[in-house]
Order: sequence, then structure tokens, then C-alpha cells
Amino acid sequence: MAEPKRTIKDSIFTFLFGEPEYTMELYQTLHPEDTTVKDSDVKLVTLQNVLANGMYNDLGFQVRDKLILLVEAQSTFSENIPLRMLLYLAATYKDYVEDHKLSLYREKKVSIPRPELYVVYTGNKKDVPDELKLSSLFEGDGSVELSVKVLRDDGKGSIVDQYIAFSKIVDEQVKLHGRTDTALYETLRICRERKILKMFLDSREKEVLDIMTMLFDQQKVWEIELYNRREEGREEGREEGRLEGREEGQAVVLRELLKQFSILDASKMTGISLEEIKRLTQQN
Repeated sequence: MAEPKRTIKDSIFTFLFGEPEYTMELYQTLHPEDTTVKDSDVKLVTLQNVLANGMYNDLGFQVRDKLILLVEAQSTFSENIPLRMLLYLAATYKDYVEDHKLSLYREKKVSIPRPELYVVYTGNKKDVPDELKLSSLFEGDGSVELSVKVLRDDGKGSIVDQYIAFSKIVDEQVKLHGRTDTALYETLRICRERKILKMFLDSREKEVLDIMTMLFDQQKVWEIELYNRREEGREEGREEGRLEGREEGQAVVLRELLKQFSILDASKMTGISLEEIKRLTQQN
């Protein structure tokens, strides 16, 4: 696989699994029965700017011409993941059809890779289902169904388990030290001691620190701006004014974030749902 170009939108997840050896390790975790797969069989098909609002999927890769896997990482559970995956899958198939110059209007049947959809859940919610279905989002019978398998730490030490453990250690250290250099370096120290993503962190420490520092800095900016906007709202002296001030403050900061990041990035950085971001930025 070709080395992917790095962008400011990279998370540790996209960085880790965008590396060919770890993409391969992820595939082998999901399909241990495929003992003949080679590096040359795997191709990244991660989408950028899938939707008009800038959403993009975390990871997509194709294995031979037989299988397309789309994978998302989520720390907050959302029942809307199947709909997002449907949009990602449609865009991925569109690219595949164009790349292979397939005609969809001739009598002869075309052949496309079989899709597999996953979400890696790193949060602490206990009652997350093992599978999410598109049909849960509409009433009655429909003509389209889509299933997304939820991946959690199963205790086997796979690359997925290690990524989830890494994410939890980050959260623990942020709670202890805030979004500081101490939290960053303690995360790396603990992961190395526990042999969590050790080879990856040893070989890519600078890039990992750069990505995490950028994410921490963006979160700090968000918190400071939101605090100041809330204070302005409180000064109006009425509950209605305070509420409007808080929401207007959120909207202003969110609009600034959306100039540089996708709506999905903004949601991850601020903890505000996609639906709430859309409401605030469209309403105000």
C-alpha cells in the first residue's frame, strides 16, 4: 500500500490504521481465517469530504476485489452510525464503479466487493449492542437494511483491544492532569509499560505527540471560548438571556471550528452531538 499523506484532521485512530502494517493487522484480527492475504492485496479507500458538510469516514480499505471494510472509532455511542455508514458505503462504491469503469446500465451483471462495516467503541457505556441496524432508524418495513458490528475490548490483546486500551488511558490521564504535556507523556509511559501499541508508539512518537497536542490545544481553545461566552450570557441577568448567551457563544465557536474541521471532528473535540451542532450553527 502507498503511504497516506498526513493532514491536520488525522486522529490517532486514522494515523495508526492508515499505516500499512497496522491496516493488515486489523484485517487479520477481523479475518484470521485468511492466511494467504498479502500487503499488495490491501488498498486504502478512506474517504475525504464525503458529504457537503465535510464529514469523512475514519478508515476504509479494500481487500483484493472481494471485500470493502469501513471502520469508525467512537468514544460516544450514537444510534445514527448505520446511516452515516450507508452514506460512506455509497460514496465508496461510487468511487469503485468509476475506478473500474463499470457500466450499471448494461444487461451483464457487475461484480462489486462485499461490504463489512464496523465501529470501534472506546467509551464506558455498558449496554451498547453488538450490532447496529439501519432499520432501527425508520418505522415499518423498508427495502434497505445495513448492519454495523460493534467492536469492543474482548481481552485477547488484538490491535483493536490495544487501541481501545490506549484511548482509555488517555482519558484517565486527562482526568488526572488535564490536557497537559504531563498527560501526554504519562499516556505514552503507561502504554509502553503495559505493551499497548508499543512498537507503534516507539517508532512514531513524534507524530503521535503532534496529533495529540493539536487535539488538546483545540479542546483548550474551545473550553476557554465557551467559558467566556457563557460569562457574557450570565451578565445579561435573566435566565432567558443566559440561555441565549450560552447558545450564541456555542454557535460562534462552532462556526470557527467548522472553518478548519469537519462537523464530525468538531463533535469529537467538543462532545456536542452532530444534531446539536447542526441546530446551533443553522439556527443562530
